[in-house]
Parts: sequence; structure tokens; C-alpha cells
Amino acid sequence: MGAEPSVASGERERHPEVHAYRHIPREHGKNLPGPVLARVILRVVVLSYLIITALNILATDLSAGVKFLGVAVLTAVFVIQLVHSTPDANRASVPRKCLTLGAQALLTYLPVLLFGVQWGSMAGFLAGSLLLMMPQRLGWTLYGLVGVSMFVPPLLLGLSAVGAFYAGMSTLLTGLVVYGLTRLAELIQELHSARDEVARMAVTQERLRFSRDLHDLLGYSLSAITLKSELIHRLIPMQPDRAVAEVEDVLGISRQSLADVRRVASGFRDMSLPQEIETAESVLMAANVDVEVKGAICDVSQQIENVLAAVLREAVTNVLRHSEAQRCVIEASQRQGSVRLSVLNDGTDPLHRDPSPHSGSGLGNLQLRLREVGGSLASGLAADGGFHVRAEVPTP
Repeated sequence: MGAEPSVASGERERHPEVHAYRHIPREHGKNLPGPVLARVILRVVVLSYLIITALNILATDLSAGVKFLGVAVLTAVFVIQLVHSTPDANRASVPRKCLTLGAQALLTYLPVLLFGVQWGSMAGFLAGSLLLMMPQRLGWTLYGLVGVSMFVPPLLLGLSAVGAFYAGMSTLLTGLVVYGLTRLAELIQELHSARDEVARMAVTQERLRFSRDLHDLLGYSLSAITLKSELIHRLIPMQPDRAVAEVEDVLGISRQSLADVRRVASGFRDMSLPQEIETAESVLMAANVDVEVKGAICDVSQQIENVLAAVLREAVTNVLRHSEAQRCVIEASQRQGSVRLSVLNDGTDPLHRDPSPHSGSGLGNLQLRLREVGGSLASGLAADGGFHVRAEVPTP
């Protein structure tokens, strides 16, 4: 029970993107999704402005036909505004922008001749559309001109300066409301899209982690089990006592492999580099490989130790699977500011190619692991014809 907090903490440290996604707020129950709710609010606000204007027109002494015409024009303005408030409307072609904005301008200013100040709030929609559809500098300039233009009709109709100021300011305010709500709806949509992308990335990262850990941990163990099983098969007729001892080793490796799988599934796996060196020495000696261990590494973070242990496992796995090595040198060194682990064997055949369709990803996995801790990996043929793998990691 005491180990559980460390497992959770380790998982957060190694995979912060997965942990962060789990804490992104989500809609619960029957609540509307954020983008849908934002669009509904925008349309309700626009419709409310239109209803108020319609009520003002219906309250006038104009004929029924003129009132009906006013309501019809309001409906057209509503449709055009919805078009201008759709996502990516500002990416429309220039001719289309000119057509829709020109139509909205005509439906904004011509009815003023019939309805006067009762129609003034419609200019706010035009101002908002200009902000949404035009380049930023031009849009704000035209927005201001529309607001200034609505100071004029009240003065021509004999209203006071206060009435004219009210008409102009209400136009500017309506434009800002339309522009702000539209942009808010777009930002909410972008946020949800980004959250979905984070989810996909988190799933991809988790799959890569799982695949990488299985390869690095089980590839070595299964290679060791195969090697020792072949050795046991040869020893049974001639040295049954030693065969029994090797069976014990196979059982130990199998149990460790099972534990590794469980730890990989939980997202947490700590390894001991000295223990891995000892195990590697035992496995290589069972394969009749002369092993020499040089140096030691101590007082490094668990994350660095995990990475170096994974490098050792992969290097030893390659020795067992891809070479006919007679000698292998494992060297660990530590100096101020960095640690280094190198594995050199003398049995690499430059023409050898592993026929397994799943071979070849181990060193790539190690490069990813080392990159996460700021380290580097070098591998290739040595000057004496052998093959070397060298990992170097900076230390605090």
C-alpha cells in the first residue's frame, strides 16, 4: 500500500501530458457543449436586438405594409448577420465579402429614411460585421465611421445632441457586443478542438510509451529466457545439476518479466543499474561471452538510472540476438557534469540483418528516452570491427 503514491507520482513526472488531459474540465450530464452554447447565446442576443427593433417599428403610426416591409428587412439583416458570424467567415473571397457587406449596408441605411431612429440599432450589426470581415486596421476604421454616421440622423430629425450621442454610442456598443460574442464563440470552438487534439496526442504518447517499455524491458528478458532454455536443453543429459540451477535463473527472469509487464501497464518502472549490470553479466556468461565490467555510476537521479539501465538492456539484447560475440566490455563512468555508459562487443557481422519484422526499433526507442533527459546516444562499428553503443547524459 505504501508504494502506491510513488507510482502515481512517477507516472505524473514521466507523462505530464496524459495527467494534464485527465484534469481538463468536461461538460457533464445534459449540459450543452461549450461551442453549441456559445452559438446559441450569440443568436439569441442578435435575435433579441431584432425583436426590440421590430417592436419599435410596430409601435409607430406607419401603415401596415410599411411595417411588414420593415419586419421583412429585419429578417434579411438577421440572416446576413448569422452568415458574418459563422466561423471563418472572414476567409471568404473578396467578391463575396463585398456582396454581403454591401447588402447589409443598404439594408442598414435605406430603412433609416422610413423608420428614422427606430432603425438605428441595425447599424451596430453592420459595425460588428465590418470588424469580423475586414482586416483589423480597416475594420476598426470603418467601425468608427459607422458609429459617427449614426450621430447624423437624430440631428436631422430635430432631436437633441443627447439623443444623437445616444444613437451613435448604442451603435458602437452593439457592434462590440456582436464582435465580442462571435469571437468568443470561435475561441471556445478552438479550445474544444485543441482539447480533442491533446486527447489524441495523449493517447498516441501512451501507446508509444507502452510499446517502447515493452520492447526495452521484455526484449531483453525474452532473449535471456531463450538463451538459457537452449543452454538447459544442452545441459540436461550431461550436467543435470547445473541445468536445475539454470532453470532457477529462468524462473527468476520469468517472474521479473511478469512484474515488468504489470509495472509497464501502470506507467511506472524503476530499474537499478548495478542490478542490471549484474544480470547482464550473468546472461552473457551463460552465452559463453567473456564479460568485463569497468567503473561504476552512483548518486544519479532515478530517471537517469532508468534510462541507462534501458540502454544496457538493449545493448545486451543486441549482443545476444545480432552477433556472435566472444567478448563484451561494459564500462560506466562518471565525471563532473555527465555520466556515460558504453557497451562494446567483438562479434558484429556488418552484413547481418535481423529477419524479424519487428526488429530495429530498440535504438530508436533509446534515442527518445535519452532525448527526454537531455542525453545523446552513439552507436556503430568500432575501429577494431566490433560494435559499440554509448550513452551520455548530463547531470545537475
